Amino acid sequence: MQPSATPYEERLTAPRSWWLISFLVGVSFALILLPFGTLPLLGGLVGGTAAAAVVASSYGSVRIRVVGDSLIAGEAKIPVAALGEAEIMDADEARAWRTYKADTRAFLLLRSYIPTALRVQVTDPQDPTPYLYLSTREPERLAQALVAAREAAA
Repeated sequence: MQPSATPYEERLTAPRSWWLISFLVGVSFALILLPFGTLPLLGGLVGGTAAAAVVASSYGSVRIRVVGDSLIAGEAKIPVAALGEAEIMDADEARAWRTYKADTRAFLLLRSYIPTALRVQVTDPQDPTPYLYLSTREPERLAQALVAAREAAA
């Protein structure tokens, strides 16, 4: 097992605006606790901001990696030998495959704040999953890494 010729790793981080929203959640908690005094107000500000920031950070911590002969997308680990053709999707096509074109058996790693995606066919006859839908900011690079990993594994 050789390492991939084109290693790939991407973290699907939450957009910057979510951090502002996290602060505004803290302000909301502070305003709710304002009638109880200054200390609860500060606790609400700090606690609300921290809780919202943890949620935003954990939602944006999912990674897509090509490591050796495997694709790791979130919790899923799939050998590249079980994958077929990859289709690079622009924003409109990605939206269609997230909504009305989606197959309920497919593996979807969705992040609505990332407009582009990669759809990869699953060729393993024992796997009922027809394809993987992966939200990615760099679909061309991910497709190239999958091709390189498949060639290195062969």
